[in-house]
Amino acid sequence: MTISRATKEDLPAILNLQYRAYQSEAVLLQNFSIPPLKQTLADLEVEFERGIVLKAEEFGKIIGSVRAYCEDGTARIGKLIVDPAFQGRGIGTALLSAVEQACSAPRYELFTSSKSEKNIRLYERAGYVRFAEKEAGAGITFVYLEKPSA
Repeated sequence: MTISRATKEDLPAILNLQYRAYQSEAVLLQNFSIPPLKQTLADLEVEFERGIVLKAEEFGKIIGSVRAYCEDGTARIGKLIVDPAFQGRGIGTALLSAVEQACSAPRYELFTSSKSEKNIRLYERAGYVRFAEKEAGAGITFVYLEKPSA
């Protein structure tokens, strides 16, 4: 597996992977209208221009991705996704570490659903600690986690 910066040409494949990867979250939340499932290619292109988009590839196929942008000394990390067929192999952990290195910010922040216990465990193992919870409507609560730069 290799991790590198995505190109604009990679965005359709990343968006397709995002739709597949977030199906389990939608089932968990019993909500198939969550923003990652409604995002368009144009939306993703805006994120691409604004910050960093990394991809994990194996045998030329994109199997994971993560995004981040820096704002006020904080790298805001989002949409850490791994192909469901490749989950549980450390790819998410490797992408998280890679995006932290690529951002090189004094502080990192991310969020996930309070029901996403697997994601929360991954983030806590990587050194993130909870600092806030916010209601997002429709019975969804987000847990915000942060980590200082090493």
